[in-house]
Amino acid sequence: MIKVVPDPPSADDLYKTVATAFGTCDAGHGPLFAVCAGINAEDALLHASLSLRCARETIYQICISETDANAGLLWSTFHSIEMAKALVDAVVDGIETKAAARSKKAES
Repeated sequence: MIKVVPDPPSADDLYKTVATAFGTCDAGHGPLFAVCAGINAEDALLHASLSLRCARETIYQICISETDANAGLLWSTFHSIEMAKALVDAVVDGIETKAAARSKKAES
C-alpha cells in the first residue's frame, strides 16, 4: 500500500532557536531580554514578522504625523526591530548549530 500523506517531521527534525540576548542600554549591565533556546523556528519567525509589521506601522504613523513629539514611537520602533533581529538571529544560529551537529555525527 502506498502512503499518500507523508509523516510529519519529528521533533528532532525541526529547527529551533538558540538563546540570544538583546536589549542592551549601555547602563553598565547585561542585556535586558533574550530569545529562549528551543523555540520552533516557525514560531520565532512568526513573531519576528509581527514585530517588523508593528515597526513598519509605527514608522508610518510618525511619517504622517504633524507633531514632533514622537520620541516614544521612535523608541518603540527601535525595540521592535531589535526584537525581530534577535528572533531571526536565534533561528539562524539554531540552524547552524543543528547543521554542525549533523555534520559532526556524519563524520563519526
